[in-house]
Amino acid sequence: MKRLALTLVALLLATPAQADTLVDNVNGITLDKDGKVVRFTGMVIGTDGKVKQLLDRKDKRPERPDFKEDGKGRTLIPGMIDAHGHLMGLGLSLMLLDLSETRSLAEAQAAIKKYADENPELPWIIGRGWNQEKWGLGRFPTAADLDAVVPDRPVWLERVDGHAGWANSAAMTAAKITAATKAPEGGRIEMVDGKPAGVFVDAAVALIDSAKPKPLARDLDRAFLAAQQQLLAQGITAIADMGTTIQEWQAYRRAGDKHQLAIRILSYGGDIDNMALIAGPGPTPWLYDDKLRMVGVKLYLDGALGSRGAWLKAPYSDAPGQKGLPLLTPAQLRNKMVRASMDKFQVAIHAIGDAANAEALDAITDLTADLPGERRWRIEHAQIVDPADIPRFAKLGVIASMQPIHQPSDRLMAEARLGAERLKGAYAWRSMENAGVRLAFGSDVPVESANPFPGIAAAISRTDAQGQPFGGWHPEEAVSRETALDGFTRSAAYAAFAEDRLGTLMPGMRADFLIVDTDLLLASPEDIRKMVPLETWIGGYRYYKKGG
Repeated sequence: MKRLALTLVALLLATPAQADTLVDNVNGITLDKDGKVVRFTGMVIGTDGKVKQLLDRKDKRPERPDFKEDGKGRTLIPGMIDAHGHLMGLGLSLMLLDLSETRSLAEAQAAIKKYADENPELPWIIGRGWNQEKWGLGRFPTAADLDAVVPDRPVWLERVDGHAGWANSAAMTAAKITAATKAPEGGRIEMVDGKPAGVFVDAAVALIDSAKPKPLARDLDRAFLAAQQQLLAQGITAIADMGTTIQEWQAYRRAGDKHQLAIRILSYGGDIDNMALIAGPGPTPWLYDDKLRMVGVKLYLDGALGSRGAWLKAPYSDAPGQKGLPLLTPAQLRNKMVRASMDKFQVAIHAIGDAANAEALDAITDLTADLPGERRWRIEHAQIVDPADIPRFAKLGVIASMQPIHQPSDRLMAEARLGAERLKGAYAWRSMENAGVRLAFGSDVPVESANPFPGIAAAISRTDAQGQPFGGWHPEEAVSRETALDGFTRSAAYAAFAEDRLGTLMPGMRADFLIVDTDLLLASPEDIRKMVPLETWIGGYRYYKKGG
């Protein structure tokens, strides 16, 4: 913990552009406003941090730029925009117990015990990242599994997808959970022999969450700086923060006030209450030189596939009695959508199961006629969609905000949960694209790493880090390199009403870009997966240099 604290202290200092900056001798790649590839060898950045001119090899260079950067023939691409992430979730995960790399229950127990022994002053052991599917456990873990290693303090561990939590007996006692405790609507308490087993799904997570210590403002400030440093190193220059709370927004504002805000945050309030508290009568203006804006609201319609909380039309193949959980009634969903839309907030609906996606589309259909104007409805994840519903996305102008890296991570679990027949609409990027649906790509960090390059590799190959399965999983759903790049840049900006300033490197746009060592449009999936940013620039300032 002490070593970690030292790494969170400072934000990397930017290299300022005093006036016009020339970045020359590069293999430049961007998309234009229509998504066509544009190549260039030099770029002039104005004093306002915007692209002033793209230069071809034969074009005359400015004679005396105030700052000149020699790209040494390396590749320059637009900064990556993560269209769906949880910024503070990433930061807090870097400060808490992380179980995402554990491969078995025994390995997780050892990590939990080690963390508890090393941090005797902590009143609760809090962490995240467990995944019983990855462990091959064949069941949910239990409170008894935790009691065996930490019997004396409450332990509360969030599942990797954020849609379930694992508590020990002390945590359940602290939260006053008994055999008589009822799960709230939209939630489930896993039971064994008539008693709570220790796992709480979706809305039931709040039963334990309400009892655990809340992070202080200084904890959120440290978490934000930790997350920002990691994102800069991974090439993320902007992120759609899905589910921002008032406390998190205040941390972002404090960072902006202190000139510590480097990345651009496109914020979606965590339900209506946070939206209204933060932004009031409508979306905020752009703040801190286009670094922060509240665009809309995030609504949860169902849970996740891994915890069987995703709402399906037919029962789970591996749990015939379960179809998942709708988290909102039809009336609640429509009321929230109307409330947000009347004040011109954009609505982003979390929908993973095919029933949830169908219900989201039904609600949009019901409201579109009465809510004129460009709404840019978003469905977040759109993981399992009935093929018959895919054309409805295009007809209604709904943006499919998807996370390519989920597909290789979820492949085996999805096969078990759904069976072969329902996989036809699973992670269906090409089918969406062919139907005319706008695709915005992200990571769902910290559920997955925010590193966009494995996501791009998955999008074009449908394979995992080991290149499996050979030939790709349902390879007919792979997309082109251009589409994958577009999803992480131009369309990710469009999905947040930011296409007038972010997402491409055409003149007039913000100069957010990366220097990398590989041509993204020519490299193999294996080489793309290994790509790392050598430099990350935002608004004409260099905020990160590898090894610097």
